[in-house]
Order: sequence, then structure tokens, then C-alpha cells
Amino acid sequence: MAPRRHLTGPLADWNAHLSLVRDRAVPLPEPLVALLVEITEQLTATAADTPLAALRAVGMLERIAARVGQEAAGALAEDGVSAEAVATGLGTTRSKAMVLLLAAQDR
Repeated sequence: MAPRRHLTGPLADWNAHLSLVRDRAVPLPEPLVALLVEITEQLTATAADTPLAALRAVGMLERIAARVGQEAAGALAEDGVSAEAVATGLGTTRSKAMVLLLAAQDR
């Protein structure tokens, strides 16, 4: 019999915190969520059948993500959106938001 895990105390506090962070993050449009799920499923199947093709697709997605991330970071900077607002919208810390913004702007 597996030991029971108690969802009280620090673990419950942490789970509640994560729930609040997720709730404050900007929601993704439903068509985008569906597309991301489909891409995940297709990549997983491709990795099982033809791993080299999956790696090629991943490389393409990384280039697309870098380009779009740069555009999005630039738009946020032009609009004067604070790092705190970006962190809240992404569901992350201010430090991680700054790293994402700076990295995307440098590309």
C-alpha cells in the first residue's frame, strides 16, 4: 500500500499559490490551445515513427517561436508594458519575464 500524501500544510499552500498564478495568467485563445495540442500529438507520433523528421519539425518550431517571441517582446516594449505585468500575464516571476523579454529582443 502506497503511503498517503497529505494535501495540507506547505504542499497545500504551494498548490494554492500555483492555482492563483495560473488564474492570473493571460488565457490562450481556444483555437491556439487546440492547435498546440494537435502539434504535440503529431510531434509525439512522428518522434515514435520517424525521429529525424520530428527533430526537423522541432527546429522549425524553435525558429518560428524565436521570431514571433521577438515580435511580441518588441510590441510589449513599444507599449511600455512593465516587467511585472508581463510576469503576471505569463504566470512567472519578474526575473524570468525580464530574461524572456531581453532574450527575445536580442534575436
